[in-house]
Amino acid sequence: MANIITGAEALIQSLLNQGVDTAFVYPGGNIIRVFDSLFSHQSDLKQILVRHEQGATHAAQGYARISGKPGVAIVTSGPGATNTLTGISDAMLDSTPIVVIAGQVGTDALGTDAFQEIDLVGVTQPITKWSYQIRRAQDISWAVARAFYIAQSGRPGPVVLDFTKTAQNETVDYSPEKIDFVRSYIPSPEPDMSEIEAAARLIDCSTRPLVLVGHGVELGNAENELKAFIEKADAPAARTLLGLSALPSGHPLNMGMLGMHGNLAPNVMTNRCDLLIAVGMRFDDRVTSAVDSYARQAKIIHLDIDKSEFGKNVKPDVTVLGDCRRTLALITERISRTCHKEWIKEFKPLAQKEHEKVIDHAINPGEGPLLMGEVVNAIAMQAPSDAALVTDVGLNQMFAARYFKYSVPRSIITSGGLGTMGFSLPAAIGATFGDQERMVFSFQGDGGFQMNMQELGTIMETGAPVKIIVMNNSYLGNVRQWQQMMFESRYSCTHMTSPDISMIAGAYGIPFRRVMDRRELAQAISDMIAAPGAFILETIVLDEENVMPMIPGHEPVDHMIFTIDEKWR
Repeated sequence: MANIITGAEALIQSLLNQGVDTAFVYPGGNIIRVFDSLFSHQSDLKQILVRHEQGATHAAQGYARISGKPGVAIVTSGPGATNTLTGISDAMLDSTPIVVIAGQVGTDALGTDAFQEIDLVGVTQPITKWSYQIRRAQDISWAVARAFYIAQSGRPGPVVLDFTKTAQNETVDYSPEKIDFVRSYIPSPEPDMSEIEAAARLIDCSTRPLVLVGHGVELGNAENELKAFIEKADAPAARTLLGLSALPSGHPLNMGMLGMHGNLAPNVMTNRCDLLIAVGMRFDDRVTSAVDSYARQAKIIHLDIDKSEFGKNVKPDVTVLGDCRRTLALITERISRTCHKEWIKEFKPLAQKEHEKVIDHAINPGEGPLLMGEVVNAIAMQAPSDAALVTDVGLNQMFAARYFKYSVPRSIITSGGLGTMGFSLPAAIGATFGDQERMVFSFQGDGGFQMNMQELGTIMETGAPVKIIVMNNSYLGNVRQWQQMMFESRYSCTHMTSPDISMIAGAYGIPFRRVMDRRELAQAISDMIAAPGAFILETIVLDEENVMPMIPGHEPVDHMIFTIDEKWR
């Protein structure tokens, strides 16, 4: 029996066929036919009207990162489409599955510089897994099925569909399609058993192994396989920023965070271990710092689903291509149960040194202005065990990542590769729709808050229960720290005068509290958590606080410093 519908309706039916339950949207002229179809689907497809198209893509990212399902954004052409580019780029670098659907002029107007025409496919091809222009209604079902398959399979990432008015307006005899194969695209390569065996031999021969846990562990849903592996190998593990919640904070083999503002012990031990086992991470420069001095003494095993990552930054001795959920299990089957008690003990003095030099003061200063680490730690102490952390970018990001606690997977949502200020608020909104059972905390600085604070309107309209923490130091703090270290405290354009956030909160009808005195902090946090919906907690923190320890730029990873004064050591 024929099912003749418009192309716009075919798009909505195709999204429903993919299991889409939420879309983050902003209407416009060249996508208006789709929004007319959306009007009839308000009961089966949540339509979250954001206040800016960049917010739509970040919200889709937050939805995807906490749920594991592709996030969806629907926008118009021209500036509506170009406003999504930051979120698309962010999703590409952080391997986040989103599908962005943008309106486009009719096919007869393509290439004429028509009103709000932009070559979106040409613009987005370098920053997507796939970008495609739908010109005919008969291609809609196929294109949507292919888009979702590509976005969420293998190494996930963003896909863009450029949807012409012609295809929206045409009619089609619609039937849903399913795609689970694309020629020349191998999302999950079959493991090479010789690689598995070679990795197992190196692990069995190692006396000082160190496992580097990346975001790929969560993307591959391999958290249980990771724990089984490190426990059998008795191998200490360190996590990248995006991999922080792939291993619980309290696991006895968890040695902390890698990277520029990570923990002292795993960074130092990177240059003392005899074997690095990198799982689902890409040896980003924020992890390796000076590559020419990075783990030169160690053999390196690299497990990844994306062959292009092998040798891109650090040359491995053994590569294991494939889904890490499967490859970890295969390696675990083949290694011997081992004990590395003495090696693991070597991490403890370094951890203790970091506590004495940095952490103890950061979370319990006793007097003076509030500190960012103190605020994060106080919230972590009261937060539900399955709470999700969403950060912005800058000092707030590093303090939040260091001092929050992670008990379950998919508990940190942050902009890693692109470092996008303004990410946290819309991403946190998306996360509340991606998992409505978990409490979502959005940590921001005063700078990042002002970049996308228009999304408070989305909270006002939808009731998204985001717990917003603005750590206000009146600076663009991360840049200010670098200016202090390297440019003799010449604070060019980093001091910031902010509006009265209490008035902004009031305008949007969001409960608000400002805290300057640490004696009020615990109760304010309790009030925020108890509030039934959204809440803004502004904490006035030390203006020139620095996040430590730190690997100075281009220094070896074991050259961490504890104070700014050590920068020239």
